[in-house]
Amino acid sequence: MPQIIFLPHGELCPDGAVIQAQSGQTVLDVALKNNISIPHACEKSCACTTCHIIVREGFDSLTESDELEDDMLDKAWGLEPESRLGCQAIIADEDLVVEIPKYNLNIVNEDH
Repeated sequence: MPQIIFLPHGELCPDGAVIQAQSGQTVLDVALKNNISIPHACEKSCACTTCHIIVREGFDSLTESDELEDDMLDKAWGLEPESRLGCQAIIADEDLVVEIPKYNLNIVNEDH
């Protein structure tokens, strides 16, 4: 059973977390079931970027992103080569190390 290591995030997961996951689940669903409240404004329909995550380890084990996710990611704040939408990143059989960015597009817009 793979595990996800969530790196510390000041608001959502201050101490970080190590969570057992099942293959076939999304990173977002695992986080939410374990009280890590990653924003998901579009209710997991791949229509926003609020669940943007960066997969620091295990990126290649995830299912490949599709064109819709890639188009949405182009709008994400702080995009990196290992960026995914948590609602679309389906866990396979390898452990993951995940960083939740400090900001997302909604937070940046609300602050200004």
